[in-house]
Amino acid sequence: MNEQIRKAQAFKQMHDRSEILVLPNAWDAASARLFARLPFRAIATTSGGLAWSLGYADGERAPLGEVLAATARIARAVDLPVTADLESGYGSSAGDVAETVRAAIQSGIVGANLEDGLHRPGALRTLDDAVARIAAAREAAGRLGVPLVLNARVDTYMVKFGASDAERFDETLRRARAYLAAGADCVYPIGLADTAVLEALVKALDAPINVAARPGLAAVAELQRIGIARVSTATRLALLAYAAADEAARELHASGRFDRLDASLTHPQMQQLFG
Repeated sequence: MNEQIRKAQAFKQMHDRSEILVLPNAWDAASARLFARLPFRAIATTSGGLAWSLGYADGERAPLGEVLAATARIARAVDLPVTADLESGYGSSAGDVAETVRAAIQSGIVGANLEDGLHRPGALRTLDDAVARIAAAREAAGRLGVPLVLNARVDTYMVKFGASDAERFDETLRRARAYLAAGADCVYPIGLADTAVLEALVKALDAPINVAARPGLAAVAELQRIGIARVSTATRLALLAYAAADEAARELHASGRFDRLDASLTHPQMQQLFG
């Protein structure tokens, strides 16, 4: 536990905005080890990629026990701090969220995402409910003595909340402030990629903000300039890996040739990494 606390403290320090934190999102132990051999400072998990690797759809369809077991394998496979995507906390009540966070910490993580969206189109939790879940997560971590870094995902841009851009921004800001007051360390307005709006949110909150990497998002240097604390790849790397495998398999089936299967041509150190 002392090592886990040290990693949690180090991970929290990475959110001081002195240098933007770039997080690759792993979906299994092998992908985590692949990313850890590069000069990243921490590893995140992706709920979507992890669920797919277990044979389930995203959206808390994978059983929590299987998710936590996979998360524990990721945390064990690397020496870096690991933060886990716990979706909305796997449960209907704040007490359920507390139990999920407790179990996740015991799997070896030092950070967690919690989202305020519901698993149906266009739906958000009430603010009071979402705040209670953040507070329960903070209390659970406190009881274990681990300074867990809580990343509160705000889904207002994902669900296209409100009738105008201004209404959406105001609701994002209202929720972000409430989550920070309840114990969150970082705010994650997923779906927001407009640089000017992100900069306005940074100035209004003066708190660490996480953004999701996507084509068209400003480069790391520009995100650093406007004060973004961290950027994570979400499901993007998992999708790229699965897409590459799908393309190679399709070519194999169509042509009967094996040329696309020589991964050693582009990744000569893979056998050494996983051997």
